Amino acid sequence: MAENGIDIRLTRDEQKIPLSISWTVFEEGRESIHQAKAMLLAFWDGADKSALRLDLWTKDMMVDEMADFFYQTLMTMADTFNQATQSPVLAREMKSFARDFLKRYRDKEKETQAI
Repeated sequence: MAENGIDIRLTRDEQKIPLSISWTVFEEGRESIHQAKAMLLAFWDGADKSALRLDLWTKDMMVDEMADFFYQTLMTMADTFNQATQSPVLAREMKSFARDFLKRYRDKEKETQAI
């Protein structure tokens, strides 16, 4: 049986705010290290019927990057939901929400810059 893994490492400042996030993938005897500015990690606890999550971002994560990160995450969550449930209508609605979310964010940014 093949075993794969992911190792997540954080460095934090004195206030425990992440300065850097790195993750290493271990797959078939190889490993590759990646850097990230933000992460969302979620687990489903079937016994408790609850989601456990860890959301972190570094000091240098820009607000526009966070908006793009959430947009992309929402889009992929819609794809995952559709694969798991075979509910394309709901997946399309989730994607529609994600597009609207990003448009509203960008419109708000344009208004702020115009002032």
